[in-house]
Amino acid sequence: MQIHIFRGPGRVFGFTTLPSGDNLPQKYAPWTEFKTIELFRDVRTSGVDANECLDDIEAHGVHVTDAHVRITEEAMR
Repeated sequence: MQIHIFRGPGRVFGFTTLPSGDNLPQKYAPWTEFKTIELFRDVRTSGVDANECLDDIEAHGVHVTDAHVRITEEAMR
C-alpha cells in the first residue's frame, strides 16, 4: 500500500493514504510532506511498525507517531 508520510512539530509524523494529508489531525499542524513509501503487512520497514500503521489507517484513516511511539488514538481526540 502506498503511504504518504508527513512531519509535524518536533518528532511527530503522520502516515496516510491521502497524498494531500488532509485527514491528519490539525492539533499537530502544520504538516510538511516528508516522503512516500510502499508499506506491506508483516514486512519490516525502517522507522515504522508496518502492521500497527496499517491497522491504524484501516481503523482511523491515519497513523501518528511521536519519536516512533504510536499516539494515533490520542491524536484523534
